[in-house]
Amino acid sequence: MKNSNLKRSFKLSLAAIAVGGCLVTSPITFAAEEEAEEVIEKIQVTGSRIKRADMETSSPVTITSAEDIKIAGFTRVEDLLNNLPQIEAASTAFEANGASGRGTLDLRGLGSNRTLVLVNGRRMQPGGGSSGSADVNSIPSALIKRVEVMTGGGSSVYGSDAIAGVVNFVMDNEFEGIKVDVNGTGYQHNNDNSYMQDLMDDKSFDYPEGSSGIDGKTFSLDISAGSEFADGKGHAVAFATYKQTKELRQSARDYSSCALHSSGTRCNGSSTAVVPNFFIAPIGPDGYDYSQEQWVKLTPDNSFSEDRSDNVYNYAPINHFMRPDEKFTFGTFLNYEINDTFRPYMELMYMRDQTKAQIAESGTFYADNITMDVSNPLVSDAQRTYLADQFGLGMDDQFGAYIGKRNVEGGPRTSIIQHDSFRIVLGTAGDLSDNWTYDASIQVGSTTNATISINDLSRPKVIEAVSGDGTDCASISGCVPYEVFTYQGVTPEQAKGLTSTAISSSFSDQFIFSAFATGDLDLTVPGADSPIAVVVGTEYRKEEFEYVPDQIVAEGALTGMGGPSDPLQGSFSVKEIYGEANIPLVADAPMIESLVLELGYRYSDYDLTGGQSTYKVALDWTPIDDWKVRAGYNRAVRAPNIGELFAVQSIGLWSGTDNCAGATPAFSAAQCANTGVTADQYGNVSASPANQYNSVTGGNKELSPEIADTYTFGIVGQISDDIDFSIDYWSIEIEQVIGAIGEELTIDQCATTGNAAFCDNITRSPTGNLWQGQAGSIQATSINLANRKWEGIDISTGYRTEALGGDFSVTMMSTFMMTKEYTPLPGDETATYDCSGMFNSNCFPQPEWRSVVNANFDKDDYGLNVKLRYYGEVEYDETVDELLVADGGISAQAYLDVAGRYMVNDNITVRLGINNLLDKERPLTGGALGQGAFYDQLGRYLHAGVSFQF
Repeated sequence: MKNSNLKRSFKLSLAAIAVGGCLVTSPITFAAEEEAEEVIEKIQVTGSRIKRADMETSSPVTITSAEDIKIAGFTRVEDLLNNLPQIEAASTAFEANGASGRGTLDLRGLGSNRTLVLVNGRRMQPGGGSSGSADVNSIPSALIKRVEVMTGGGSSVYGSDAIAGVVNFVMDNEFEGIKVDVNGTGYQHNNDNSYMQDLMDDKSFDYPEGSSGIDGKTFSLDISAGSEFADGKGHAVAFATYKQTKELRQSARDYSSCALHSSGTRCNGSSTAVVPNFFIAPIGPDGYDYSQEQWVKLTPDNSFSEDRSDNVYNYAPINHFMRPDEKFTFGTFLNYEINDTFRPYMELMYMRDQTKAQIAESGTFYADNITMDVSNPLVSDAQRTYLADQFGLGMDDQFGAYIGKRNVEGGPRTSIIQHDSFRIVLGTAGDLSDNWTYDASIQVGSTTNATISINDLSRPKVIEAVSGDGTDCASISGCVPYEVFTYQGVTPEQAKGLTSTAISSSFSDQFIFSAFATGDLDLTVPGADSPIAVVVGTEYRKEEFEYVPDQIVAEGALTGMGGPSDPLQGSFSVKEIYGEANIPLVADAPMIESLVLELGYRYSDYDLTGGQSTYKVALDWTPIDDWKVRAGYNRAVRAPNIGELFAVQSIGLWSGTDNCAGATPAFSAAQCANTGVTADQYGNVSASPANQYNSVTGGNKELSPEIADTYTFGIVGQISDDIDFSIDYWSIEIEQVIGAIGEELTIDQCATTGNAAFCDNITRSPTGNLWQGQAGSIQATSINLANRKWEGIDISTGYRTEALGGDFSVTMMSTFMMTKEYTPLPGDETATYDCSGMFNSNCFPQPEWRSVVNANFDKDDYGLNVKLRYYGEVEYDETVDELLVADGGISAQAYLDVAGRYMVNDNITVRLGINNLLDKERPLTGGALGQGAFYDQLGRYLHAGVSFQF
């Protein structure tokens, strides 16, 4: 190496790669030093547009290489990155109810809308939702060169949404040759959970036993080709990928073959059952008489009985555990050098993805209070006798009914979801002088999403088929009476006539113009050995989104929808200018090998919310060779997205617990009175059997941007030529958080404090519940809340040596989550709660410690990898889930993965592996709580692949 600075930079670059490779460390070859100077001079690392000679910057960056991705065996990009300790799972293939079909990333658990995703340093287009979050499914895994994850705010460099940080997919646009990757994966599990099996035996529910065999299979084919052309002036890379995943239902695992009750001690079941249950009451002068309401079931003799405790439906088995999916992508990366000043380039990516999300059959779900004549021919004589005995009703009277009948005759509800995604970048780069370069581009991105919902009952059709004196249905063309009051009287033909098909579409469009120049100033600070480097740039971005439901969706006319879904249309644009400066202050002084100051500033002018400034100040100090101290401060912002601004307020469903419901409510009568429960209702408010309640959600055009201050401080060093490490403290404090007060938190805070800010958002039905029909609900629309504070420590270490004639390395990456604090309302410290290491109705299970340890051995034509994934224990501080109460929470979880590769020859490489070798099950928790999605869901994961490269 020509000087100590370059040597140090190169060694620290190797340290970054060794430490950053979360999944497996690729072999490091020190013989490459001969070419290092040329490569280092051209490195541009995530977090800055200034090219530098050192991959270790003032902002912590984690690097995952292409080989890491391959040997991990994942065919979905989001699955790979969700194993990083810094990332929590967001939208994944394991969602069925409410699935979007997208794959999103959630850095630090702050939300995918606060994680900015880049491709080659450029913002990725929205994935089809109103939040604007990117869909990483459209990224071709075959051409990923590396993935760089930068923590801490990046708004001054990249703009809005980078509050938690940035995930940058660097593509291999210089690939040469032809490469074909063929991969097959699947899951295997031994169904031997005696606890769950005993619970299902108590309910006479079916469940699988023994080995599942290999299920949940995925096949993928990736083809890449690249070559120079025009005598080396141009280079082209093309890719095409195909992936097919088979469905896996919850019935395939004993631990998911029934939904646990919120107590965790029995299998839950829906009272919307195969044999219907009813809420019934007389129709008086003021309408439905809630004071006389009874909850009854249909009996085999076509009468009613209040003994309905055993009449429930096991809705879990038919739900998708993993959705079927079929995806096709293709694209190209082109660049051509006309001269040093004009080097045009193009990036083109296209994806079509189709998935199906299946959940349990539809039902009437007590959606409507239907008025019926006692003389209605659907009502049996035994039922008329019951109505007369209980309410004194005669043939000329009327009664009302909320019906709970599961539509098993009509088949499971299915959403067919298709995404079409397109992204093109046209630009040019070149030299402006010996020291200055420029880059200018236009980027267009578009995503179309279509969802078709089938096998869901139509509310209007059900009402027509049952209500009144029975003549309404007879007068309507195509109407078939719904024999729901006859024991097993509903036929598949009736069910078919009562369903409707619903269609909705969404369209996301993005346009970006970007231009920047970077270079060295003719200015060097006295005592420094290199000039000041700067970047100046401008950007214009416009985003548009439109959601178009058909009339059925817009009216919420299907019983399983939970409420109307209004059309949504909105757009925003932003004009920005920005700049960066890298200012070397001191070099080659005692205890200061190098001291560099980094500055950044961006001004963003939004057409809807006005101007915002973001900035950064960072210091990079190398006291001695191979050691670095880094610190940084970033002011970051997130402008409200289209959904938060323009979504029409409408009623829907939230999952959780009403702690004022049930025979023995968690809160006292006085506390529940704060939430609207009367003295007569206390102890008689029905809880939703499915733990789903009504809420009113929607947008707010008066929202202000979120403001965040992020801090980082860390040390990077090499203890020896074989051992390196980094340790970084980070803190993210957000003010004016855009969101909604959680529905369950609203109930709990209202009950315990009586604060009108919470209590005014609760509307209970005449019977006090929040789920029967739509009379009761929680208001949870978007507002600017108080603040959040996240802080933690990232630790990375790497060790490399030669052993047994090969290269042996061990890497470890850990995150210690110190604080995960929510303050829902300004000035109300009583509502503040910390989710770090905690699990309850307000907190997604967040282990304080998450770690990944890799041991890797490479020799000649083969390599072996052993990986340990560790999730620390999570405390539980509530009294609902008796399983968690008994265990004190979720115990620490560890998963062991093994993988290997073998080079058959120079052109063929074979890979095999098993993740979760010991077949460890996910933790069991009650239905109202769910569980952390980063725990392995399905047991052993088997993967095999072969690469052909020529």
